[in-house]
Amino acid sequence: MAFFKITLIRSAIGLPKKTTGVLQALGLRKRMATVFHPVSPQVAGQIMAVKELVAVSEVEKALSKAELKATRKPDPGYYIETPASEAFEPHI
Repeated sequence: MAFFKITLIRSAIGLPKKTTGVLQALGLRKRMATVFHPVSPQVAGQIMAVKELVAVSEVEKALSKAELKATRKPDPGYYIETPASEAFEPHI
């Protein structure tokens, strides 16, 4: 089953209540929040009503909160190739 991955990119501050109501119906409250909805004509219509504010992609599987958090985690920036104890052994 396919899902829409919907991320709120732009804020709805200052927009009509109809627009903010559509965002609330989709479950989007804060910027950069991501929700998953099954592909259906009803959800597609809601997306079209707020298409300027959201980024949408179609995915095969809905991710859990923990899986979404893991995808946002950056690389540590360094890699340990040898343990420190081996690095400082005297070479004879």
